[in-house]
Amino acid sequence: MQPLSSPYNPIHIGLGLVLWSLWFVVLYGGLSIGCALAPPDPAQGQWTWLNALLALFSLVTVIALLGLAWLFRRAARRARESLSARFVARLAAGVNLIGAIATVFVALPTLSLPPCI
Repeated sequence: MQPLSSPYNPIHIGLGLVLWSLWFVVLYGGLSIGCALAPPDPAQGQWTWLNALLALFSLVTVIALLGLAWLFRRAARRARESLSARFVARLAAGVNLIGAIATVFVALPTLSLPPCI
């Protein structure tokens, strides 16, 4: 078994979707709390402090997921590792990339719709 810090540990396969699901819960939980405590004026449209905060959080999450995908993809290219270890790294890279793409598509409404409607 690979150590936890190794990019070849199988626990990293689900990491991208776990990070995406945590982001999803925090995004919509934060939206709900923001709308309950200090709702922005609907006349502002989508240019509100709440949307800016959620967009920034989404951007940080996308960058983190893309960084992890790049790290695992780079690890998968190392020829000195076994085929199974490289497969784990390649699969982890793909899952993180899918998490980043899902984050972008779910976050798009925060850039185009006013919150708290």
